[in-house]
Amino acid sequence: MKKILLPLALVVACATAYAAPADVAELTKMSKRYAPIALTADTSQLSAGDKKAIAKLIEAAKIIDVLQLRQRWSGNEALWAALQKDTSPLGKARLNYFWLNKGPWSILDDHQSFLPAELAGIKVPNKKPEGGNFYPEGATKAELETWMNALPAIDKEEAQWFFTVIRKNKDGLFSTVKYSEEYKPELEKAAALLKQAAADTDNASLKKFLELRAEAFLSNDYLASDFAWMDLDAPVDITIGPYETYNDELFGYKAAFEAYVNIRDQKETQKLNFFAKHMQELEDNLPLDAQYRNPKVGALAPMVVVNQVYGAGDGNMGVQTAAYNLPNDERIISQRGSKRVMLKNVQQAKFKSTLTPIAKLVLRPADQKDLDFDSFFTHILAHEITHGLGPHITRNGGKESTPRQDLKETYSTIEEAKADITGLYALAYMMDKGQLKGTLGEGEAAERKLYTTFLASGFRTLHFGLTDSHARGMAIQMNYILDKGGFVSHGDGTFSVDFSKIKQAVADLDREFLTIEATGDYARAKDMMTKYVVIRPDVQKALDKMKTVPNDIRPEFKTANTLLAR
Repeated sequence: MKKILLPLALVVACATAYAAPADVAELTKMSKRYAPIALTADTSQLSAGDKKAIAKLIEAAKIIDVLQLRQRWSGNEALWAALQKDTSPLGKARLNYFWLNKGPWSILDDHQSFLPAELAGIKVPNKKPEGGNFYPEGATKAELETWMNALPAIDKEEAQWFFTVIRKNKDGLFSTVKYSEEYKPELEKAAALLKQAAADTDNASLKKFLELRAEAFLSNDYLASDFAWMDLDAPVDITIGPYETYNDELFGYKAAFEAYVNIRDQKETQKLNFFAKHMQELEDNLPLDAQYRNPKVGALAPMVVVNQVYGAGDGNMGVQTAAYNLPNDERIISQRGSKRVMLKNVQQAKFKSTLTPIAKLVLRPADQKDLDFDSFFTHILAHEITHGLGPHITRNGGKESTPRQDLKETYSTIEEAKADITGLYALAYMMDKGQLKGTLGEGEAAERKLYTTFLASGFRTLHFGLTDSHARGMAIQMNYILDKGGFVSHGDGTFSVDFSKIKQAVADLDREFLTIEATGDYARAKDMMTKYVVIRPDVQKALDKMKTVPNDIRPEFKTANTLLAR
């Protein structure tokens, strides 16, 4: 995704202005926007072998942390090392906030630097480089596009692939380098740890995935291990490797390394499995021209609920992930759909620490009773489900492509917003059909909880500032639904739902997102973002009231520390 150049007024509105360098008091204030929580998970039911394996996986995840540092910026590791040597109060405050953001740019402040322009001889860019460390420093988007477009088709695909970086060779020309070569020493260490964990576990599916993922780290071919990850059915649930492309803000092509070491919540997983039975039905009833619907949705795509033990790299940076939907490889999605992983203990911590106090500020007193964790939890599930619904292939001028390629830097924002609003549409559809009686209930009371919780949750997302695709997507939804009358502003920073208009507003917006993706209409996506990715005055009133509410959580991985100490 490409960084949107927000109007000056919007930058001021959506981000706290901290001029670099920040002092100890400012860094402390910035850090307090993340509520500390002790994240725990029950390990009592794990076998002795799985307990050994999970400790090895945590060690492998720590390697991922360093890899992702390097991917964000070429100077990140040197700066991190320099900060570790400074034991003064200011040095400790800088190191603390650096690690929280995995770099010298404050995620909640429009990725502005909080460090001096030069530190320990290292020049610190004022803003995070759009291309991270995936492309040569100083290379422009136009130069890279010209080079890519001149390549033979197979070489162009490799240059745009998830798991390659672009470097300059000894002749000063662009060249493609595989992750397995670029990060060889670290990936060899991580692969060895995965193999050790595979030997320790007594679960066949976990053993298979770990062995294949270890091979993938060395070969750069992730396909077989991604299929094995889809089939993973084990008490220890692990996601490790390069996945999300949000950190490539130049093109949205390159995947960042991340890791989630989890323990399966089998009871909750079984409770949610019924959603898989309705995947094709939901696809068939999307508010989208029938020609663009998928006649064969991957109905066997698994869904799991887990409790997180450890997060690393892109999986533990700034705002914490509450759920994820992977892999992103269209070859797997077209055959099997995608796997949805729900981090229940993270969601519970977010609901308690951030959404509950926000609801007391932005909802009228009479509506606050409708804030509901089950609605919050289930909508996140629906968001992940609906990443797998809708168009995944486009055909323009006889040429087959994907929405990700066609929509370029707008794709991440449009896709996250599509998943939000399609998830809301799908839950309302299932509620109308009586399919959620055992989950959310039915009738007017259930609808009030669903839409009111979604409204409050929207402010929780906007509370982060418009610095990532999720928040920009929420700005589109909030402003569009306000324009349609589904949400109502009372002029004092409080909002409510108009239940006579909300369903139609959701359907209309969903149709717009789905059609943009189905047609690969880049210009239409850009126009939508220009119009709606703004913070309007009434919304700003609500955000102004939320300054003392934590933006998100900062986990201390208590269970992981216990496992490593044994």
